[in-house]
Amino acid sequence: MNYTIHQLQIFLKVVQKKSITKAAEELFMTQPAVSIQLKNLQDQFDIPLTEVIGRQLYVTDFGKEIAEIAERVVIELENLNYKTQAFQGMMTGKLSISAASTGKYVLPFFLSDFLAQHTGIDLVLDVTNKSMVIQSLKNNEIDFALVSTVPENLNIEEEILIENKLYLLGSEPIKDENKPLIYREEGSATRMAMENYFEKDKTKQRKRMELTSNEAVKQAVIAGLGYSIMPLIGVQNELEQQQMYVLEAEGLPIKTDWRLIWLKGKKLSPVSQAYLNFLREEKQKIKEANFRWCLNY
Repeated sequence: MNYTIHQLQIFLKVVQKKSITKAAEELFMTQPAVSIQLKNLQDQFDIPLTEVIGRQLYVTDFGKEIAEIAERVVIELENLNYKTQAFQGMMTGKLSISAASTGKYVLPFFLSDFLAQHTGIDLVLDVTNKSMVIQSLKNNEIDFALVSTVPENLNIEEEILIENKLYLLGSEPIKDENKPLIYREEGSATRMAMENYFEKDKTKQRKRMELTSNEAVKQAVIAGLGYSIMPLIGVQNELEQQQMYVLEAEGLPIKTDWRLIWLKGKKLSPVSQAYLNFLREEKQKIKEANFRWCLNY
């Protein structure tokens, strides 16, 4: 047999995405290039790895077994690279973090200097809604999670990074009561905060819209479709350009904290511990350099 590591990596991505097109997008390759490499790998076996029924690609049972072996091979290859770098005096390994969607406005500033100092570290960052973040943490699939509210019934440790303030935002400085409220999807921490805020006054929830990302909500507010309670930290440019306005409302802002959390009792890897040490030493400087506008609002 004469297959390559590159072919195995492509096959694993196809298995993960169950789509050649989606795998190509993730790998920054063209669809024909992925198809060719997949065919070259398939030619090494007499038993099909995948099959197409209708327009859907399926992985055969044999393909699933090959994928499991391929995954172990790729992991061992990564370990080989890490060992080589370690012997050269570099800190190496993976740092895996899952962040609630609005956390994308926060986390990069707390990562950039650390990754610049340790070029042998590979970052795996998943940005999704809070429910998915917590599920990844429960399954011990990640090192850390970035959230703005503490999950219930889960023993965790935490490092608080920065205050999170949520305000009512609109496209004009004066509120029009006829416009609806715009909510995030179920499972979003911002959605829960907004529901809790309006719980006492049900009349304000008669007209509502629901969108599936913070960016979609932001654009809907800018377009004048309605109002939403959103984290201030994600709308700096829009406020400065007067595309959005903070509206006065009793009981606002809602204040929480962006915090990095991990499972209590988890044995942190050297990379994870190094990152935690970095945050504890540098977070105040990072906040002063990048978030003073928000903290003083």
